[in-house]
Amino acid sequence: MIHFRLRLLAGVLAAGAVLGVTACGTSPSRASSPVFVSPSGASVAPSGAVAAPVSPQPTGVPGATPKGTRPPVVDHGPRVGNRVALTFDADMTDGMLHSLRSGRVRSYANLRILDLLEREQVPATFFLTGKWVQRYPEVTRRIAGNPRFELANHTYGHLAFTGDCYGLPRLPARGMTEDVAKTFRVIEPYGGRQTRYFRFPGLCHDKAALDALAPLGLTVVDGDVVSGDPFAEAWQPLVRAVLDKARPGSIVIMHVTEANASMTDEALPHILAGLRERGLVPATLSEVLTGG
Repeated sequence: MIHFRLRLLAGVLAAGAVLGVTACGTSPSRASSPVFVSPSGASVAPSGAVAAPVSPQPTGVPGATPKGTRPPVVDHGPRVGNRVALTFDADMTDGMLHSLRSGRVRSYANLRILDLLEREQVPATFFLTGKWVQRYPEVTRRIAGNPRFELANHTYGHLAFTGDCYGLPRLPARGMTEDVAKTFRVIEPYGGRQTRYFRFPGLCHDKAALDALAPLGLTVVDGDVVSGDPFAEAWQPLVRAVLDKARPGSIVIMHVTEANASMTDEALPHILAGLRERGLVPATLSEVLTGG
């Protein structure tokens, strides 16, 4: 299970994204979860889950689980082999959109990260919010057009699914299922390597939140290596945070939201070099979780 300190780092961006300022909330509510659950493993039946319209789920999509059962939660893949998953969250809140419209912020899409991943032919998985996709359709097409990239779900507007989640406004319980279903519908037309992976903002979730997602047939992905890139002022601590924790099967959490994570592109070349020195190879999330 992710150590509390790592979860706290993951929530820094969640809090700051509301108004574009750095802030840190208290401990999130997070359901007890196994460190590794096979996406095809048994799940617990939900209580009171509400169905929501969603596009038909193709057979064999990575992360797909039986609809109507509580989704599994994964922190990492099997501790075998030498693969690690680099994942990048693309947050977007109403506050961030206001910052863009007012000119206070230039961009929440770090194209230098994409440039490097493409140039080095590095696989990665992107957890996209629906509002980020709608704000950056061309960047989304670029991600979807790369056969080494996977697309995953990070909610529609980066609202909290529990109380006490780093100051994020809370999504009403009745809207949770549709929020995630809507995001899948927003992402789906872009094609590419679609998945049924989902990440909660701030990694904040409880049993009620998991039950709300049961109709959608997905896998919840947390992570065991949190880079701490939100609002970092230097790249060196990010490199240390990743390389000190990365192991076979690890899921590394970073962000592609340029203004809120401006050091990530500077840290990434050093992270990739350090992984190579340790004999670790970046792979897509689906490959890491299946041990493929």
